[in-house]
Amino acid sequence: MRPLFHPAIEDIQPASILHALSDPSRAAIFARITREGCVEACSAVAALGDRVIPKSSLSSHFKVLREAGLIRCERHGIEMRNHSRIAEVEARFPGLLTAIMNAYARCLSGEVPPSPLRATEGAATGPGGSEP
Repeated sequence: MRPLFHPAIEDIQPASILHALSDPSRAAIFARITREGCVEACSAVAALGDRVIPKSSLSSHFKVLREAGLIRCERHGIEMRNHSRIAEVEARFPGLLTAIMNAYARCLSGEVPPSPLRATEGAATGPGGSEP
């Protein structure tokens, strides 16, 4: 088997992190790995809420998370053990993952903050939607 690619911490880019966590399934997978410390098999996170993610999709999600530098995967026989790299990433980009994961948790709880775009539009048009 060929070795798995894990970027060095200095090669991790915020754009890769944002891309990886822009998918709700990947954000949920990363949150679970971070919470549990280590997930021993992809199939352990296959059930997300009321749906089951197919194994091929799980593999793809894990690859995106790994290549973004968010997780480290180690082969142990036929199993993969997945560890969060949150401490390393937080040291490089303080507050980035905390802000993203807190926003994700707020969205899950239904506490979605107002869109900054809507607030800007309201200020530009004035009361009643007319130009100032």
